[in-house]
Amino acid sequence: MAEKATQLKLENQICFPLYAVSRLVTQQYKPLLDELGVTYPQYLVLLVLWEKEEIPVKEIAQKLFLETNTLTPLLKRMQSNGIIERKRSKTDERVVIISLTPIGKGFKNKAIEIPNKLVQKLDCFSTEEDVFVMKRILDKILNNAENNETCG
Repeated sequence: MAEKATQLKLENQICFPLYAVSRLVTQQYKPLLDELGVTYPQYLVLLVLWEKEEIPVKEIAQKLFLETNTLTPLLKRMQSNGIIERKRSKTDERVVIISLTPIGKGFKNKAIEIPNKLVQKLDCFSTEEDVFVMKRILDKILNNAENNETCG
C-alpha cells in the first residue's frame, strides 16, 4: 500500500511539470503580448489566422484543442477590439467564419519577433537545444492525440 501511495506524490506526477512549465512559458509571453494588447489565448488564435486568413470557428477550436463554447467568448472579445470579424457562412448558416481585420493583419508585423524573444527568455531556464527537444516531444504527443492514437 505504501509503495502504491508514492504514485500519488506530486514529484512523481507527469501532469505537474507539464502544468508548471505551461504556466511559466505563458508568464514569459505576457510582457511580449502586452505590447500587442492581446492575451495568450488571443495570440494563439492570431497564429492560426495568420496561416489561414479565413477559417471556421470549429477548425480554430480543433487546431487549439479547445471546445467551441470556450473559444466563442474569446472571439467575441477579439471582434469587439477590432482584431477579427465573425460572419455566418453563405453555404451553411450554422458555420461561423472568422477572418482578420486590417488591425489583426497588422499585428503580424509587430509579433514577428515574439518567438525569438521567447526562446531568449527561456534560455535562462534551459538551453535552446533543450527547449527544441521538449517541443518535438510535446508535438509528438499532441500529434498522436490528434490522430486518436491510444497507448496500450
